[in-house]
Amino acid sequence: MGDYLMSIIKANDIQNASGGIPSVKGQKLIPTAWVNFKGTSTVSIRGSENVSSITDNGTGSYSINFATSLSNANYSVSGMCEESGSGYAHLFIDRTYAISTNAVHIQSIKENDSYYDAVYVMAHILGGQA
Repeated sequence: MGDYLMSIIKANDIQNASGGIPSVKGQKLIPTAWVNFKGTSTVSIRGSENVSSITDNGTGSYSINFATSLSNANYSVSGMCEESGSGYAHLFIDRTYAISTNAVHIQSIKENDSYYDAVYVMAHILGGQA
């Protein structure tokens, strides 16, 4: 076997020439969208990518609004939330809203199945931009 050369590619930004998120071997390189936000009092975004705003729909219910629409509604969402007191909490998709390419609707729920406003809400959306 011959000698193999290894190259290092360094870049500050990679863009897909046809638009959207760049991919390698058909896999997206980054989440389509992600957000870390405060879900108590006045809801506010701490950090995000492809999220234009958060809508407070009432106690423990939020809409994550995308800056660029997703290509279809078959995306995946994962996330977590932090309860300010003791115990644990869960983050769920809010099915009272239709699945949308413009936003995802989530709920934060305590261990006793009650809705609550979470101090920290973090979500990652994997799919593809339109």
